[in-house]
Amino acid sequence: MSYDTLAGRTALVTGAASGMGEATARKLAAHGVRVALLARRAHRLTELAAKIEGDGGQALVVAADVTDQASVDVAVRQVHAAYGHVDLVVNAAGVMLPNPITHGRTDEWQRMLDTNVAGALRVIRAFTPDLIASAEDGRTADLVNISSIGAHITFPDYAVYGATKAALTYLSQSLRAELGPRDVRVTNIEPGLTSTELGGHIDNAELSGQLAGMFDALTGLSAEDIADLIAYATSRARHVNLRHAVILPTRQA
Repeated sequence: MSYDTLAGRTALVTGAASGMGEATARKLAAHGVRVALLARRAHRLTELAAKIEGDGGQALVVAADVTDQASVDVAVRQVHAAYGHVDLVVNAAGVMLPNPITHGRTDEWQRMLDTNVAGALRVIRAFTPDLIASAEDGRTADLVNISSIGAHITFPDYAVYGATKAALTYLSQSLRAELGPRDVRVTNIEPGLTSTELGGHIDNAELSGQLAGMFDALTGLSAEDIADLIAYATSRARHVNLRHAVILPTRQA
């Protein structure tokens, strides 16, 4: 499969320190995309940038926190100074913190809202002018949001996480109405069971064990599977928008 049209593009990938963000950054860079790597863990980004550059790609380390507007503002200036405008944005930063609603974990609720919803919005607000400008110049422009199958399929004890992802899915749908007429493509991706660091954030031993059991039974996807889908979607002809993709392990109903 050819991803030749990706060469020469400039991408911002959030959540690039691990999981789907890291895999996506590596995949895009391998096909000639300059990638700005945005996440909180600078040391992980530095290691990733070294791997990308060692493979002949280009990468910029952007240590920033999407939950902090000032941090995002600094990141925008850093990206523009090094690369100019970006024409591809991947919102991969996210947290998954399941617990029964009766536990009242307002700390987890706020963290998920700040990262999964407000964080994505901050990045969208910051870089949408770049995407619009790129499209006006006749170039391909893409906004990719990584949501979750939990946006519309309920799982016990994942209510708040699912609500944040439902918000992101709806946001993607609405943004297509705003940005599509300006030739900016918006793609919403809803992965099913996927192996990332998200499961390691769970502090509920019972739920953590259930998740591990699901991987054993269903053979979950890899982060590279999601990265491959993103590369496919963003390498299509400029007039083609793969608007909404659900990607599941074959064994997951």
